[in-house]
Amino acid sequence: MTPDILLLAGPTAAGKTALSLHAADVLDGEIVNADSMQVYAGLEVIAAAPSAAERQSAPHHLFAVLDPSERCSAGRWSRMALDAIEDITARGKTVVLVGGTGLYFKALTEGLAPAPDISPAIAADVAALYEEGGLEALRAEAAAADPQAADKALDPQRLQRIVAVKRASGRALSALHEDTRPLIEPSRWRGVVIQPPRPLLYQRIEARFETMVAAGALDEARAIAARALDPALPAMKAVGVPPLLAHLRGEIALEAAIDTAKRDSRRYAKRQYTWFSNQHPGWPRIESLDPEAQRAELARLLETEFGA
Repeated sequence: MTPDILLLAGPTAAGKTALSLHAADVLDGEIVNADSMQVYAGLEVIAAAPSAAERQSAPHHLFAVLDPSERCSAGRWSRMALDAIEDITARGKTVVLVGGTGLYFKALTEGLAPAPDISPAIAADVAALYEEGGLEALRAEAAAADPQAADKALDPQRLQRIVAVKRASGRALSALHEDTRPLIEPSRWRGVVIQPPRPLLYQRIEARFETMVAAGALDEARAIAARALDPALPAMKAVGVPPLLAHLRGEIALEAAIDTAKRDSRRYAKRQYTWFSNQHPGWPRIESLDPEAQRAELARLLETEFGA
């Protein structure tokens, strides 16, 4: 069976947009967004979403489809993505799913744990446990609730999740994970990760944010600021948004905001490298940052796996 879904993953600024357009052209495909920030309207520049001209080159789905006041979880995105995949493949087209949000790829290929809804009361109680007892108390309860998951949890947010799931469902989070099933059949997809040398990628990140500011990133931040949205919303935490908002509030100079955004982008790219290395070690790698070399490397994969 020839697969009908290409998963194209990689860190920010690695050249995913250009490669997705090339893949869509070769495979007679349509592009589906797998980036947690490009799903929001009004962040097209800051989130480095495809331009209007690029979106005209091939059909695009799930780009700028949610308001920044909304929350897009992996579960919500998965439901939207599955609907798009069904629509595209029903018309005989290939899906080119592209982005840098590793959890989205993991949700499709491995499934989502059937975790319970966490009530506000439980969430508040668990937050209070951390605030009053500190990390030691939180880790102790997490270890009692789910030793397997707690042993791998490195941050308070993850530990709080372990405790909250146990309190809400009576089951350990690790046990729920064992019940997961892939949302798309393994035979239907092939994945590839763009993973160029970090120093070269960091240089591109440095240059790209300067371009973003010139292209209207500050205007996007100003529009977001005017809405006075909850700072805890995902869109408000998009890389580049917090320092630009701080500048607009008069707290830091624009140059300092740009430097902070560049630093945050590098750190984000580093986390993406780590995720894809740990979660998808068997996916083929495109290790060049040169566009022509990237297309050549992708062409070999498409020929082998898709017969293109």
